Amino acid sequence: MAEIVREAMDYDVVIVGAGPAGLSAAIRLKQIDPGLSVVVLEKGSEVGAHILSGAVLDTSGLDALIPDWRERDAPVRVPVTEDRFYILGPAGQMRIPTSLMPPLMSNHGAYIVSMANLCRWLGREAEALGVEIFAGMSCSELVWGEDGRVAGVVAGEFGRAPDGSPGPAYEPGMELRGKYVLLAEGVRGSLSKQAIARFGLGKGRCPQKYGLGMKEIWEIAPDRHRPGTVVHTMGWPLGREAGGGGFVYHTENNQLYVGFVVHLNYANPWLFPYMEFQRFKHHPLVADLLQGGKRVAYGARAITEGGWQSLPQVAFPGGALLGCAAGLVNVPRIKGNHNAMLSGIAAAEAAAAAVAAGRAGDTLDAYDRALREGPVGRDLRRVRNVKPLWSKHGMLASLAFGGLDMWVSNLTGWNPLGTQRHGKTDAAATEPAARHRPIDYPKPDGVLSFDRLTNVAFSGTNHAEDQPAHLRLADPALPIAVNLPQYAEPAQRYCPAGVYEVVGEGAAARFQINFQNCVHCKTCDIKDPSQNITWVTPQGGDGPNYPNM
Repeated sequence: MAEIVREAMDYDVVIVGAGPAGLSAAIRLKQIDPGLSVVVLEKGSEVGAHILSGAVLDTSGLDALIPDWRERDAPVRVPVTEDRFYILGPAGQMRIPTSLMPPLMSNHGAYIVSMANLCRWLGREAEALGVEIFAGMSCSELVWGEDGRVAGVVAGEFGRAPDGSPGPAYEPGMELRGKYVLLAEGVRGSLSKQAIARFGLGKGRCPQKYGLGMKEIWEIAPDRHRPGTVVHTMGWPLGREAGGGGFVYHTENNQLYVGFVVHLNYANPWLFPYMEFQRFKHHPLVADLLQGGKRVAYGARAITEGGWQSLPQVAFPGGALLGCAAGLVNVPRIKGNHNAMLSGIAAAEAAAAAVAAGRAGDTLDAYDRALREGPVGRDLRRVRNVKPLWSKHGMLASLAFGGLDMWVSNLTGWNPLGTQRHGKTDAAATEPAARHRPIDYPKPDGVLSFDRLTNVAFSGTNHAEDQPAHLRLADPALPIAVNLPQYAEPAQRYCPAGVYEVVGEGAAARFQINFQNCVHCKTCDIKDPSQNITWVTPQGGDGPNYPNM
């Protein structure tokens, strides 16, 4: 095969991903030095198309980036007016008084937002400052310098045939080279994963932990709508099968954000996270709100949950990890967007100072220090024991001992439980199917609960069928030879979009990948017990098209 020749463009800083971290970095770079050349590359069809988050926004990151955002018509309009926390049972609930919770858990001063729409606004702010933003441009490869540093990315490659060879309309894309490359591509990004492995960025840290978050937007009756009300739940329907919980956020225009998170360290391969979400909506606390309403959107994404113990080295030769690529979610607060924005600001300041000093391609140690010693590190350190306690001892122990640990840390800055460590990876936590009983899930009723394929239609997902599957199997035989007999092939259940199927039985069984359904959540890359699946970027513009997520 002939060597592919690509044109190259040079920038001061190349940013992969137009999420809150990447756009904050771009804006801050231009605020520091308008003369810097900055490009942002986004795989979605437009800025915001692949952004999904709860979201209750802690505005500290936005305040630091654009202090006058209120006067600039940012789409941040619904202040939180009431916090409610519940432990659910099958038919009832117990409310946890907010007075028992550490002050850091309060949402006072926070806003219910669509992060997709906030990123669209941030994109316009960035372009007004002179940032170049190219949407529909997947970054398929890292470009390596002769000295082993990251020197750029390959973006905009189109037209490969299903077997991976260049097709008749093949476009090789371009090399976009930068003095520094900032990877802000989200959870388990394909380029970030390569950089972490190549440079050993996770050495000495706990394995990263993840959750699967699923979300629907509902339009409900005006008399049931309470703008600014935030509800979080734990307990039913998960019980002891897995950690996680639900959320219901009353936003503007008679809409609800209804979502559910399942921690991916669950042991029972029969667990079906999507169906747990659908069961959640039948609880009276939620069902009463949804009666007479209609679902208008659906999506899913993985969430980094390892926190402080799993935070990798975030700077490497030629670049850095930002936002969810580094894993900056505060799990008990269920918030990460503020830390993503603060990481973008810190990376931009380190990169701008390096360029001003005539440097290029080295390691931005100042960014790594700023992230760990600044507001992001402080935010993650004080809650660091909640997730490992939940994983090892369950929800109630996490509430009691994790809550105490957070209270003391909030008051004194000292965690009496020290630093609890995470155990296995989420993939390794999966146990053989023979150790567990299958779970009988009720059939979706088509009113409050829906099958996966019906819901995927509400995500706007589309992939061109004449391209290579972006879900790669290291060993195509392994799903049927190993995962099916040992684990009842859990890919059939952990995927929230119905991508994976086992078709046929016995000797005729085969593993089918419906990659056109993929909503880019990356759960398969995380949870597959054999670690046989690798998620890579499809061609640019493909995937979900989220409107207001």
